[in-house]
Amino acid sequence: MTQALILRKETAADITAIDQLTRAAFLHAEHTDHTEQFIVHALRAAGALSVSLVAEREGAIIGHVAASPVSISDGTPRWYGLGPVSVAPGHQQQGVGSQLIGQLLDDLRQLGAAGCVVLGDPRYYGRFGFRADAALVLPGVPAEYFQALHLAGPLPTGNVTYHRAFEANS
Repeated sequence: MTQALILRKETAADITAIDQLTRAAFLHAEHTDHTEQFIVHALRAAGALSVSLVAEREGAIIGHVAASPVSISDGTPRWYGLGPVSVAPGHQQQGVGSQLIGQLLDDLRQLGAAGCVVLGDPRYYGRFGFRADAALVLPGVPAEYFQALHLAGPLPTGNVTYHRAFEANS
């Protein structure tokens, strides 16, 4: 019998496992430049990992999800970017990522987040309530793949900028 999935905040002891997991999770993924592990490391180094959760099963880290602050050109505060989301190849398509995202969104609500944006497959992220919103733009990205989930406060309008750690490539 497989042990239950444990979702928890990352610890310093998890950093190497998260790096290895992220590399493996994106190794054969489409639409990636394979810098996700560098992004997570740079976010952590900058103190910009607002939420960083791991999924653990039988003592092994099999999933990770991160959220970091984003800026919106109209100045609306308390918005976050979801990602990267990493699940070990042998555990994908089993709900691990969905559970991590659900917990991350709960944690963002507890932090008083006004909303969250994500760049990804609309069919996947739509089930969590993310929708493309013409009022929020990530320049250079097809509008249907940039989605937002409004949680509280006024609806923002403008260009979204992710933390500079998303430019990390080593």
